[in-house]
Amino acid sequence: MRGFFGIGVERISKPMNVGNLFRSAHAFGADFVFAIAPAVDVRALYKSDTSATAKHVPLYCYPTVKELTVPHGCQLVGVELLDEAVDLPSFTHPEQAAYVLGPERGSLSPELVARCDHTVKISTKFCVNVGIAGAILMYDRLITRGRHAPRPPSPGGPVEELRPHAHGGRYSRTES
Repeated sequence: MRGFFGIGVERISKPMNVGNLFRSAHAFGADFVFAIAPAVDVRALYKSDTSATAKHVPLYCYPTVKELTVPHGCQLVGVELLDEAVDLPSFTHPEQAAYVLGPERGSLSPELVARCDHTVKISTKFCVNVGIAGAILMYDRLITRGRHAPRPPSPGGPVEELRPHAHGGRYSRTES
C-alpha cells in the first residue's frame, strides 16, 4: 500500500483503551501513533497492548492541540459523530493521513476539529469504544487503499487474485 498513516487520540483517560488502540494500530501497519493531552501515561505498556507498540512504532505525545504536528503533506482526519462528518463508507482516505479520535466520554475539542482537513463518522446507533472505532477505521483504510482482489458478486472468496506485474511494482489482475 502506498502512502503512510498514523492514528492518535485526544484527552484519552482509560489506559486499556489506549493500549487496545495502539496494539491495533501496530497490527494494521500504522507508521506512528500519538496522543494529545492524555489523562494517562500513554508511554506505559498496558496489558491490552501485548505487542508493545511503543517499542516498534514511533509514539508522539503533545500537551496541547496547538503543539500537534503532523508530517509534511499529511492530512489530519478527525473521527467524530458530527452532522457534517462524512460517513466512513463514502470517505476516500488520503494517501498520507493522521487519524485522531476523541476521548471516551466526550468529543474532539472544537480547536482540534477546526485543525482537521476532514471529519468522518462511523455510522452506528451510538458511540463505540475508542479501540473498536480505531480498528474499524484502519480496516476500512486497508480494504479501500490496499491491493486486494475485488469481492465476488455472490458469497465466497475472490474471483481473481492480484499478482505482481512483470514490469515494476504495479499489480495486475488475473483470472483464477
